Amino acid sequence: MTFKPAIWYRIAIVLSVANLVGAAFAVGQAQPSHAMVHAGLALAFGLWAQFLRLRPGGSELQARLEGLEADVSRLEVLEAEVTKLRQELSEAQERLDFVERLLAKGPETRRVGPQR
Repeated sequence: MTFKPAIWYRIAIVLSVANLVGAAFAVGQAQPSHAMVHAGLALAFGLWAQFLRLRPGGSELQARLEGLEADVSRLEVLEAEVTKLRQELSEAQERLDFVERLLAKGPETRRVGPQR
């Protein structure tokens, strides 16, 4: 039988909540030492639940890792698009420079062929 943090996380949460309820009942019956025991157990199970959630097999860490992988892939796609846009902008600037040079020369130099 393997240790499954996702299942034990839920169990730790349920035990923590049950001990909080037990502490509330013990306070209601004027039993402070009994309430302190339940409060301590609730705290211990809550900390254990946090530990299980942040473990490599825990649900939150796994979800964070999957989110990071998705972010990295989106970032790579964006970088490729930016590179392509830079290349297209550079080509457009070269064409604009060429047209500006042609317009600056004037109409008489643009003729092709023999002049009569």
